[in-house]
Amino acid sequence: MVVEIEPSNIEREFLLEALEKGIRVDGRGIYDYRTLKITCSPTYGLVEVQLGQTRVLARVTCEVTRPFPDRPTEGLVQFNADLSNLAAPGLDSSSGKPSVQEVAVSRMIERVIRQSRAIDTEALCILAGEKVWSVRLDLHFLDHSGNLIDAASIASIAALRHFRRPDVTIDGEEAIIHDVNERNPVPLSIHHTPICVTFGFFGSNGDLMLVDPNLLEEQVQVSSFTITLNSHREICALSKAGGVPLAPSLIQRCTQIALTKVDDINDKIQEALMA
Repeated sequence: MVVEIEPSNIEREFLLEALEKGIRVDGRGIYDYRTLKITCSPTYGLVEVQLGQTRVLARVTCEVTRPFPDRPTEGLVQFNADLSNLAAPGLDSSSGKPSVQEVAVSRMIERVIRQSRAIDTEALCILAGEKVWSVRLDLHFLDHSGNLIDAASIASIAALRHFRRPDVTIDGEEAIIHDVNERNPVPLSIHHTPICVTFGFFGSNGDLMLVDPNLLEEQVQVSSFTITLNSHREICALSKAGGVPLAPSLIQRCTQIALTKVDDINDKIQEALMA
């Protein structure tokens, strides 16, 4: 359950008046992202992303399991998000059930990665119909200061690229899984790297637009639009929340802005992986 802490009328008016002048309350430009920091742990598949004050920890693990009967040669990929009450004021996780935000983030990341076929699931097959790798991605939100989707997408793809699974040798009908100290572990086969870029819209007609809304901006915005692109400049997913319609010309404008952001983010992911 989420107990909303609404901004005051004064905060709303101040934010909107500033946006009309092209100024954001945190000093950024209209199309500026907050400072992005990506930290890869020595442990494979463990990555922390900090986007401004929003912090996300992504962890990728795997285990051997049986495939689905209708997809005997495909491995499994699972997603989970955890937004604790320590992440931000107003969050209440005492019910033990996933919050609306947790479900929304999990579904969005699943849609972005699984449905765009970013991961080669057939490469996760060990023995057709018998054994496959089941890859699990867990997202833990440490601090919620807005734009969880973008931070989660960056953390997810960075963790998946950073992850290594144990090597496997097939001997007849037997699969030998080697310890990571015995053989070098193997990276996942990833076709492309989808990254989310979120826009917030303000005003009665949604005519004021900005990139990477922080928590206060999210609480005041009338609509949001997330576009997911990869390094091949392909659109992987579109998601809109709120009742303000978007003109085709505005969607095209968002796409052009997002292309530049995705290039910058991919460069930072690569730098973090090489560090």
